[in-house]
Amino acid sequence: MHIHCTLLLTSVFLLFSRADAYFGYGLIRCLFTSKDDVVYLAQIYFNKVLMGQYNSTLGKYVGYTEKLKEVADELNKNERFLEQEKKNEQKCRTNIPLVFNVLSRPVEPTVKLRLVESPDSEHPGMLMCSAYNFYPKHIKLTWLRDGKEVTTDVTSTEELPNGNWLYQIHSHLEIIPKPGENISCMVEHASLMEPKFYDWEPSPDSGRDKIAVGAAGLLLGLVFSVAGLIYYKKKSSERVAASTTEVLYPDVTL
Repeated sequence: MHIHCTLLLTSVFLLFSRADAYFGYGLIRCLFTSKDDVVYLAQIYFNKVLMGQYNSTLGKYVGYTEKLKEVADELNKNERFLEQEKKNEQKCRTNIPLVFNVLSRPVEPTVKLRLVESPDSEHPGMLMCSAYNFYPKHIKLTWLRDGKEVTTDVTSTEELPNGNWLYQIHSHLEIIPKPGENISCMVEHASLMEPKFYDWEPSPDSGRDKIAVGAAGLLLGLVFSVAGLIYYKKKSSERVAASTTEVLYPDVTL
């Protein structure tokens, strides 16, 4: 089994001549050949052509043009360069367990289906189907309404790397709910023997809860309004009574 993994792009550089420009870059990669072995390569390309490389199998630099052969011979005489390449090879070897224990077999996604707020006022709701921590990268999410594929009002992200060799993806479906309608997200992936279906099951109390909260808020607002009106009328009556007393009995102190 051969698993190729590019670990690090070391450098990109441009060289210019009078006639035109040459594009060159260096690439460090690890080629995992078995659970016990790995080939480390440090390669130099010019205009997408491999010009020279260090190969851990040979333990030295090799040039494929006359000029690069001269450069390779000088590098092979430099113990410091060769020692650094051996250290890089060892770094590749430390990743063997990860590659063969994780990346050599599919990892089943964790899927969540939930209702989120829609920025579009024409759609009171938006369903989001999210798949997390799966490998390999390729996956397919399909929306179904009453068993039929939905292709409109659907937006999806690309497979997003988590940074730990695993991926995640998110798909959105704008909906106008209908009574008795069945909406599901179908997931197809190499880790699954057959597609998996995840049904959206809205909480039966969610509608009543929203109504109860709205009614409580309305009632609370009404109570404060009535209390404020009573307080205002009471204060107004006291001011009117005080003014009347002052006019009728100017020498009387209340």
